[in-house]
Amino acid sequence: MKKKEEKDNVIYVDGPEEVAEENLKKKREYTSQKKLGIIILFLVMVAVAIWVYYILNREYKGYKVIKTNETNYENTASYIQFSGNLLKYTPDGVSYINANGDTVWVAGIDMKMPVAVASGNYAAVADLNGNVVCVFNNEGQVSSVTMPYTICDVDVANQGAFAVVLESDETNYINLYNKNGEIVYEIQTTIDKSGYPLDITISDDGEKLFTSYLNIGTNSVSNNLAAYNFGDVGQNSNADRMVGGYMFEDQVIPKLEFVDNDTVVAFGTKTISIYSMKEKPSEKAKLSFSKEIRSVFYSEKYIGVIYNGDTDTETKDSSYVLEVYDLKGKLNFSTKINFEYDNIYAAEKELIISGGNDCVIYRSNGNVKFNGKLSGNIISVVPNGNNLEYVVVYSDSTEIIKLKAEANMEDTTEIKGE
Repeated sequence: MKKKEEKDNVIYVDGPEEVAEENLKKKREYTSQKKLGIIILFLVMVAVAIWVYYILNREYKGYKVIKTNETNYENTASYIQFSGNLLKYTPDGVSYINANGDTVWVAGIDMKMPVAVASGNYAAVADLNGNVVCVFNNEGQVSSVTMPYTICDVDVANQGAFAVVLESDETNYINLYNKNGEIVYEIQTTIDKSGYPLDITISDDGEKLFTSYLNIGTNSVSNNLAAYNFGDVGQNSNADRMVGGYMFEDQVIPKLEFVDNDTVVAFGTKTISIYSMKEKPSEKAKLSFSKEIRSVFYSEKYIGVIYNGDTDTETKDSSYVLEVYDLKGKLNFSTKINFEYDNIYAAEKELIISGGNDCVIYRSNGNVKFNGKLSGNIISVVPNGNNLEYVVVYSDSTEIIKLKAEANMEDTTEIKGE
């Protein structure tokens, strides 16, 4: 066959055999290049996976101070995490402190024994054994309500609705209000029939309520849990909106918490029960403990306990056991804490425990992210939104610190700020 000259993309050959050889050669080259590309891509993916695993699981040995702000935190003040930052409250005032330690707003109150709870961007401050409840968001005060009876307990939902337990001479009331202080529903109970109310918790949407009642008999102690639904399901169930209940013998349930809108946890002195409650409650899991529970904590992804561990026979030092479970009751990890802790902050992806100037940060899988000593007596440690940065509140200052891989050079035994 005579050579034929056409456009540049035409292959010049002399016959069918040459065509076959040329095509086979190109196919082999293409296959070889494809295999090489796959191998390179695989190696890159392995390298990235190793790098990501290292970054997500590495332990940081030191930190540097990015910013310091002098503040005056009175010993009489109390603090809770609120809207990603800090809410400070005293008998005569409430203030919102941002991640830089700056006071965003201040609101005056007049309470003898203020207690505060927060959920999302709302907080409620109530005068325990008094009559006033104030609701705040991150922009300031939303409402102030005077209750008809003495306040025993309070809880707030993500959108500002709040529930209070009120006590009169003969009757207890559990009242639900919207964020503006307008009453939504009232539940009446008596100590003779229901027992003494220990704790309440309200769901994120403000439609579901769990209560714990203590009953003291002649020879025994029991604890009843009651679940209420203020939506359509509760309206169709009973006149009092009650949609379920549970009884516990010979133990007290002092703490209830909706960890998300459809999951409530009952923290008892011997057991922890996890309930699913989209409409009506059903038990998902129950955890039993042989030792007395010292502290409990929770987030939207996990719950946990701290109880007394064994004492070292040689040093006489005592330790605490930390256990973290998922919301199905499966143990995520268990470890020891070898210092006296005061504060626990449970975030979605990490757990921060501090006491004195000691601080340890655990990832949700149990790996230690940081374990060391900070530069003063710690009031609070919270993440500021960046992966390695934290807001540390001391009695006289607020610091923003950033974790680093190496220990600080000035003292490798006690890690201090730069």
